[in-house]
Amino acid sequence: MADGDTVTVLDAGNKQHRVRLTGIDAPERHQAYGSKSTESLVGLVYLKKVTVQSSGTDRYKRVLGKILFGGVDVNLEQVKRGLAWHYKQYQRDQPPEDRVSYSYAETQARQGRTGLWGGDSQIPPWEYRRGKR
Repeated sequence: MADGDTVTVLDAGNKQHRVRLTGIDAPERHQAYGSKSTESLVGLVYLKKVTVQSSGTDRYKRVLGKILFGGVDVNLEQVKRGLAWHYKQYQRDQPPEDRVSYSYAETQARQGRTGLWGGDSQIPPWEYRRGKR
């Protein structure tokens, strides 16, 4: 497990694939809520048979995908729990229904002060990464 938006999955042939969850961006490890986001993702997928709906690969050769387990969209669940942002910079790559549901989930989490939205300062991971360079 890397963080709250990247996991390693095994396929039927026991080959490992690193999957970057599409449509979301979770706090980095050293950010507030970084470990909570990772723990949440671990709880959702660890040792479970999941389905990955792939939409290609990124520049780091990670599979870009939506993870499903038991009919639950794991990516969306991270946003609902207030442990990831809807990554609007890349929303054009999402199906329209996902754009709407992820955006709505983030709004609901913000309004309910769920997860990271309950704190005083929410620095989006893309801004945090920019500051680290």
